[in-house]
Amino acid sequence: MTAVELGAPGRRADDGQVDLAGLERDLRQEVDGEVRFDQGAKAAYAVDSSNYRQVPIGVVVPRSVAAAVDAVGVCRRHGAPLVSRGGGTSLAGQSCNTAVVIDWSKYCRRVLEVDPAARTCVVEPGIALDDLNAALAPHGLSFGPRPSTHKSCTIGGMIGNNSCGATAQAYGKAADNVVRLEILTYDGEQLWVGPTTEQEYHRILKEGGRRAEIYEALATLVAEHDEEIRQGFPDIPRRVSGYNLDALLEERGFNLARALVGSEGTCVTVLRAELELVQEPPCASLVVLGYPDIQTAARAVPEVASHHPHRLEGLDEVLVDFENRESLHPEALTLLPRGSGWLVVEFRDESYQAAEERSHALIRALRAGEGPPAVAELDDPDREEELWLVREAGLGATARHPSSGRENWEGWEDAAVPPDRLGDYLADFRDLLEEFGYSDGASLYGHFGQGCVHTRLPFDLTTAEGVARFRRFLGAAAELVVSYGGSLSGEHGDGQARGELLETMFGSRLVRAFESFKACFDPGNHMNPGKVVAPDRADQHLRLGPSYTPAEPATSFRYPHDDGRFSKAALRCVGIGNCRGDGGGVMCPSYRVTRDEEHSTRGRARLLWEMLQGHDDSPVGRDGWRSEAVRDALDLCLACKGCKSDCPVSVDMATYKAEFLFHHYRRRLRPAAHYSMGWLPAAARLAAPVAGVANAALAVPQAARTAKRLGGIDPRRQLPRFASPRFSRWFARRTPHRRGDRGQVVLWPDTFTEFFQPWVGAAAVVVLEDAGFEVSLPRGELCCGLTWISTGQLAVARRVLGRTVASLAPATRAGATVVTLEPSCTGVFRADAGELLAGQDTERLAGATRTLGEFLQERAPDWAPGGREGALEGARAIVQQHCHQHALMGYDQELALLGRLGADARLLDDGCCGLAGNFGFEAGHYDVSMACAEHALLPEVRGADADTAVLADGFSCRTQIAEGTDRQASHLAEVLARPLTTDPGPWRG
Repeated sequence: MTAVELGAPGRRADDGQVDLAGLERDLRQEVDGEVRFDQGAKAAYAVDSSNYRQVPIGVVVPRSVAAAVDAVGVCRRHGAPLVSRGGGTSLAGQSCNTAVVIDWSKYCRRVLEVDPAARTCVVEPGIALDDLNAALAPHGLSFGPRPSTHKSCTIGGMIGNNSCGATAQAYGKAADNVVRLEILTYDGEQLWVGPTTEQEYHRILKEGGRRAEIYEALATLVAEHDEEIRQGFPDIPRRVSGYNLDALLEERGFNLARALVGSEGTCVTVLRAELELVQEPPCASLVVLGYPDIQTAARAVPEVASHHPHRLEGLDEVLVDFENRESLHPEALTLLPRGSGWLVVEFRDESYQAAEERSHALIRALRAGEGPPAVAELDDPDREEELWLVREAGLGATARHPSSGRENWEGWEDAAVPPDRLGDYLADFRDLLEEFGYSDGASLYGHFGQGCVHTRLPFDLTTAEGVARFRRFLGAAAELVVSYGGSLSGEHGDGQARGELLETMFGSRLVRAFESFKACFDPGNHMNPGKVVAPDRADQHLRLGPSYTPAEPATSFRYPHDDGRFSKAALRCVGIGNCRGDGGGVMCPSYRVTRDEEHSTRGRARLLWEMLQGHDDSPVGRDGWRSEAVRDALDLCLACKGCKSDCPVSVDMATYKAEFLFHHYRRRLRPAAHYSMGWLPAAARLAAPVAGVANAALAVPQAARTAKRLGGIDPRRQLPRFASPRFSRWFARRTPHRRGDRGQVVLWPDTFTEFFQPWVGAAAVVVLEDAGFEVSLPRGELCCGLTWISTGQLAVARRVLGRTVASLAPATRAGATVVTLEPSCTGVFRADAGELLAGQDTERLAGATRTLGEFLQERAPDWAPGGREGALEGARAIVQQHCHQHALMGYDQELALLGRLGADARLLDDGCCGLAGNFGFEAGHYDVSMACAEHALLPEVRGADADTAVLADGFSCRTQIAEGTDRQASHLAEVLARPLTTDPGPWRG
């Protein structure tokens, strides 16, 4: 191949010379997409999952690949730097920059072609890995590499980082699974690249033009650095650092696509990708091996790997201890055999018998050797999946020390060494951690079968001394891993975190070759400047840094898990991006509808964090609690609390939103819905004596329209009808079903049961009395305060809740149980109350509160309606679990109760109902609310046959189902009461 002279890499583009107003104007005029130069967008995209913060020039969300090409063209005219972004989960700073961010993940996520025979597909770069594999599933195919962020990481991001995951043990890195790439250079050349034959190479040169210039320059690069390329790249499975110049060797097909995988957006823009697919064997057998420590486990890797497992992962005692303390996957952790270091080994084959035989062969071999491990074999697919979740939870579980609350940081989180040297490396690495004072709480785990070690370390990134020590450690750690023939990065790439360390690994000549490689495509250095080559220092642009002095405002909530500091709560998000998934769980309903970063839990957390910093380049910070950008980002938060359980680090955005609203509107006029919906319990008490008159008035269309307009309620919503008599009045007049012989129970009359659906309370009374309990109601007009909490009226909420705690104190001090029917009230008593009010009585109330299902399972495990076992035999139901129940209590006890009584109940685990208390009623939220419901719930209800009951314990869920379908959902109490009585009471006849 012919050689030509190479140019030196260009200097970094200076965005200060860019006409920002003109750039924004032209992008808006010429690009079919969302062009965001507002402060909220800039704040949301200023960070990724790394230690770095760089405020972007602006954000472009193209609606098509063609629109992205147009955006690059506009940026080229203005000389503006560019960075492509997928899921935003990069840990080395690759996806944040002072540049125009192109976010591919909202629209450019199409599967364009699938060839089952060739086992290939063509996709756009914004498609998330899980979504791609779901689309490929009908063909029995999948994309092989599977990082732990598979919910949110995009194919474009995986190509940019050369991602791997646990399945890389079987399928290799992203580079090994890319066939071709369609790329766009900054200067406008658009072409498909892949392996290049000698004949094709000469044809390209003969055609001339920019493409020929690139190919000829690359050939020159390989020729000039042939020896360094052949000798300078460690021959290990997980070499991710540096550019893949070895893919350009002639015997490797001069493969430009694979050379560009892992270039982190510093060379070209990837427009489309042709991927190689795999047919994963369907049957799995899982073996867990326990060793005295993680080093011993690592030394066993070569022998285990010789049996060719599908996945081979390592876990240490620190990670397991952290997950135990944080109650993450507790049942799965009990499956681990004795030990303090574990290898999790999965075999896959075409039959369970074949997979198990491979497991047994490994076990026999290990038991015949010296120091055999403890062994646990798993044969339950659900338990196996839970154990993999233990491993995938590593990044979130190790983000904070569960005892001290001290943050652990990325920065040296994915080094890789030859697998046969892993044990010795870990021993030396632990010594290095001791030397630098980073060993306490440092977990070592990861893809041990390929020698890749994950860890988060307690770097001090907020003092000059701590940052200097951080730099010294990076240098020492790089020298250590290179001495073992390893790679600085085995999965997450170089970015800014490791760019300046590449000379330690590759030497100066190969680093110069990297610079020349980039210059072939991007001579002006406009593509993600400051990353990989000509890099910014590892201690530049730190998100924290020695000047980190966040505001520490007085707050209404106590934030007991964050040292009582809202600033620490706002720092809790580590950017994993689970909130950006499309299926399973609850988090994050509004993101699933809008697919906007600012409407994800992560995006909102970023803005709240910015708000407390006061950065000069972020008016979000300068405006503080009055920030309109933060308010707008929080506006579509449903306060569903799904993030509290679904987020790996338990971000509680519902609480943060309530706190923000309290300060934002303090001593200011609030939105009308805050008064109409926030004060609903008080208004309902006033309306109850004249329920018939109120209902008649609201039945008049003009009156209803006026009430909705004045109350800030969407005109398409139906106003709930007041019931008469209210539940507590009926209760006072009723005749007890039977005398209680199992003791007393306090039934909590929540606002919705008390004033709108009292038949739910009546059904609960019938059930509890049939089970042998004497039922009482609290005295007085009480409320849990939720409506005031969700609208940020926290001073009122604290007073209301304080009265309730005091009123219930005699009962809870006497050991009584408080049974709740509305899950949101249960959540307040079990969680929010303790964060708003300190004191023993508040703690007692939290401990005494149970849902109906929990109470019956705990206190009457032998009860059946009317004493008839199997009273619900043959009944079928689908269950919409209230979001607060999902987040705080779970539905296991209710499912167990229904199953014990003979019912076949299926839990819908795919999102929020969308009404979420006041959210779906508020003007401006209707479309998002209904779109949330249409994501899964309403189609499931419509698709259920007439004989299948629909269960929903939440008033909001039942209301949304009634308005969105022709079905009526029932509370669990109603279902349990049906074998006992057919009397609908005085309300529904």
